[in-house]
Formats: sequence, structure tokens, C-alpha cells
Amino acid sequence: MDIQLLVDGLLTTLTPMNLLLVFVGMLVGVFFGSLPGISSSMGIVLMLPFTYYMGILPSIILLVALYAGSSYGGSITAILFNTPGTPESVATTFDGYPMTKNGKAGRALSLAISASAFGGVFSVLIMLFLAPPLSDVALNIQSAEYFALTVLGLTVISSIGTKSPIKAIASGLIGILIAMIGMDPIVGANRFTFGNIELMNGLEMIPIMIGAFALAEVLNQVTDKHKDLNMSNKVSLETIKLVELIKHKWVLLKSAVIGTVIGILPGTGGSIASIVSYGEAMRTSKNKENYGQGEEEGVVAPEAANNAAAGGAMIPTLVLGIPGSPTTAIILAALALQGLQPGPQLMTEQPLMLYCIFFSMLIASVTVFIGGRLGVKAFAAILKLPYSMLGTLIVLLSMVGSYAVGNSMFNVWVMLIFGILGYFMKQYHFSPASLVLGLVLGPMMEENFRRNLLVTEGDYLSFITKPISGVILLIAVLAMFYPIIAKALKKK
Repeated sequence: MDIQLLVDGLLTTLTPMNLLLVFVGMLVGVFFGSLPGISSSMGIVLMLPFTYYMGILPSIILLVALYAGSSYGGSITAILFNTPGTPESVATTFDGYPMTKNGKAGRALSLAISASAFGGVFSVLIMLFLAPPLSDVALNIQSAEYFALTVLGLTVISSIGTKSPIKAIASGLIGILIAMIGMDPIVGANRFTFGNIELMNGLEMIPIMIGAFALAEVLNQVTDKHKDLNMSNKVSLETIKLVELIKHKWVLLKSAVIGTVIGILPGTGGSIASIVSYGEAMRTSKNKENYGQGEEEGVVAPEAANNAAAGGAMIPTLVLGIPGSPTTAIILAALALQGLQPGPQLMTEQPLMLYCIFFSMLIASVTVFIGGRLGVKAFAAILKLPYSMLGTLIVLLSMVGSYAVGNSMFNVWVMLIFGILGYFMKQYHFSPASLVLGLVLGPMMEENFRRNLLVTEGDYLSFITKPISGVILLIAVLAMFYPIIAKALKKK
């Protein structure tokens, strides 16, 4: 590492204009991330026109700060309204929203902010010191390993959203089935489209997610006659001190490592990282029965992981020119617009820019921690609105967010249908969360399973004979049967 370049990168980032761009990017990222349907990738697309005349360094600094801020922003609506602002924050709803219903909205937001900042800082430090060797490792990860990762993520399905594992698994299978609608990823044939042109590209995940969580929760609140719709008496403006995070130190560290590693793998992103981290935190916890009821570590784990994944995803993007997530694919396009060619030569041609990117993400993560803590009371105070206004606002944002995904009313109808489906799933104790997880992980699992069989000419044993995929699948099997084994041992 060139110490002089490191110092120059820090000093360049700390110039007043660049520092202002970091703050602006972080705030815009939090704003876009907190709006259902307006993800970080869409936020960067909307900001691209403003970067055309800004020069290389200022424009990239703005975009990566926006990326870092949006990774946290999705947790705000996930915790307050059970509405994931981004796919990465789906797992945050599992315990974040129950904490809000238990009168701990402020505490849940504080935990999310602290975990997000830790995950972001951790991944940037890893990116700063270990980017080249980690990128070499990422190149050795093939379809078998990706398939094993999705299987590990799916093992958490039976434990979330409902007390019935059978109903949770059934919900996950429905999600996987829905994910198969559209064009076959290998041969390009249409599946389950029934001649409908709108279905040829499949169903968008964000309208389904918004409907199954946000609209379903509004319907559930409105139709439950025994609930007090005025939530103002349930709002706590409690914030946490930094020292209180020490009791969650191992979950924070483990989730940050998982998030960074999964983020490095091209094409994965924070949604898989947060799901795997949540499942791992739950499996190793002494209080498994508290998960889904408002467990603090259920907020800490996914938030540390998805923010760490944002930093991890930048490693293959910058070093290899391979996008680590959908958002970094747009950042690659932004680099190309500025006349740069991402890849190994970028480290030799633009070393100062790389260090500026590192420090921009680092400062953005720290800013999220400081600024977010100051804004916790304002965020939590939103719940003091009468639910007649709050519910109307959620439905309006849900419709706007669904329409914004593809500028199509079809997505709004999809959101409404899955809102009604999610409502009845809750009434009959099925799991909308498991459905969405199946929807997120199903396509990746199927595509990599079939691709590996094509490469190995139908060798099913290749999934377990490859060292990395074999170890991951073994962990997945142990995790799947651990509750049964532990219960039997306890009885004995």
C-alpha cells in the first residue's frame, strides 16, 4: 500500500466541496432507500444526469456516498411500517417491526443505525487493505458455490413469519414457484405466462414485496377490531448508547464478515447477505424463540450484513470490472460515462480515485451513524400520526413505488393482488416473509443449479465434491436439522 497515495486520497476527499458531496450523497441515499420501490439503483440512475459536468472524482464520490446511504435508508420504513424500502431490508422487518409494535421504534432505529455504520466501516476497511486478494478469491466462486449459498439462505425459511414450519416452507415454495414465471434463464422459453405479454419478463419483486408487507399490514391493522389504530401511545423515543452494542459484538462482527464476503461475490448483493446473516444469528442464539417477536439481534444482524455487502460489492466492481450487485452495475456505467475502463488497469491508471472512493464510503458510513442518531426521534415521531393518516400515506407510497418500478399500472395491480394475498396469509398463519425469501433466492438457486449441471455434464456429485460448495451445503444441512437434533438431545 502506498502511504502517500492514502494520505492524498484522504486529503482530497476532505476538501470542502468533496466533503459536501459525501454528505449530500448520503442524505439523498437515505431518502431514496427509505421510499418503497425507489431503490439505490434507481436513485443513482436519477442522479446520473447531474454528474455529467462534475468531473470524474466529484461525480463518483457523490454516487458511492449515495450507495452507502441507501443501504441504511431501507431499514427506516422496514422498522416503522413493515415496508422494506429496498430488497436488502426485507430481513429487518422480521424483528424491526415487532419492536415498533412493542413500543421500541426508537431503539430499533438506533440499533439499525449503529449496525449499519459498523458494517459499512468494516467492509470499507477490508476493501482498503484486502481488495486485490479477495477479488482473486471471488473469481474462483462458480455456479455450484452460488447454488450452495442460496440453499443456506433458504434454510431460514422454516423459522420466520409463523410458528408452523410446514406453513412457512409452503409459503417459501409458493415464492419459488412465482419466481419461475417468465422467461427460462437457460433456454429462453416462456414459462407460466399463459400468453400474457406482461408476464414474459416475470413478476417484479418490489411490487410483490410492497404488497405482501406494506399493504397487507395496513389491511390487517384496519380490519382488526380489537386493535387501537392510534399508535401514538406505543412510540418510544429511546436511543441506545454505543457501549450497549458491546453485548451484540459477536453478532455484529459475524454479520459484517458474512456481508462483506457475500458482497464480494459478483451478482449477489445485500438481500442474500442479510438473509444468511439473520439465519446464522438465529441458529447460534440462545434465545431462538424471541426471533420474530422483537429480538434486538434480529435487527443488528441483517443491517450489519447488508451495509457490509455494499462495501464488499465495490471490490469486484473496481478491481475486476465485474459488478458485485445491481447498483454497482450502474456505478460501472457511470465510470464508463466519465471515460474510465473499470478493471485491473484502473488500479494503476487512477489509484487516487480508488482511495477517494474508499474514504467517501467510510465518511458516509460514519455520517450515517452521527446524523442518523440525531434524527432517530424525528423518525420515530412519525408513528404519532393517527393511523387513518398513516395508513393512507403507506398505501399511497406503495402505489407510487410500485408504479415507479417500470412506469406500469400492471405493477400496481400486482402489488394490490399480493397485498390481499399477504393479508389472508397472515390471517391463516402462513408466512409472507418466507414467500418473499423464496422469490428472492429462487431464481438464483435454479439458474446456478442448472448451469452447474450443464458445465459438469449432469454430474450431481459436483455440488458436494467441490470443497467450498460441499462445506456450505454441509452447514446448510446441519442448520436444517439442528432444531430437531437439539430437541432430541434436550429430551434425552
